[in-house]
Amino acid sequence: MGQRRKAREFAVQCIYALDFAEVSGDFREYGLLNEYPEVLRQLTSAEHISPSSPVYAFADELVKNTIINIEDIEAEIDKYTEHWSLESIAHLDKSILIVAVYELMFTDTPAPVIINEGIEIAKKFCSEHTGKFINGILDAINKGIPHSMPGRQLPT
Repeated sequence: MGQRRKAREFAVQCIYALDFAEVSGDFREYGLLNEYPEVLRQLTSAEHISPSSPVYAFADELVKNTIINIEDIEAEIDKYTEHWSLESIAHLDKSILIVAVYELMFTDTPAPVIINEGIEIAKKFCSEHTGKFINGILDAINKGIPHSMPGRQLPT
């Protein structure tokens, strides 16, 4: 497994753990930004990943920027989950979507890579059918995101 995949897995696990954090709705992002460093440290130290490693650095970047943009990310997901509210999506499925949608919306990583990574993480941590669910939502979101956004690459 590549370092970036491992970092994405840590990011998903961290966002998942934070989904259960008791943070105030009025200051949600602030509370999550205060909580995540300890959660990420615990996750990575359990697998002997040093805070100075590239895996840790990429996971930290993903989690921090995902939290900073969480409202926009959740609004984007909500647009494409017609028969599902965010609250009704399984916590782990939602965490995978949140991290992947952050990357789709705000990074230069090619969409096929992001979608594939989301599917592979879903296959590892979720039920057999989750990969198809994740694929469908991420594909729809990718098609709906303006490709003129800074950091977005046109599909090939």
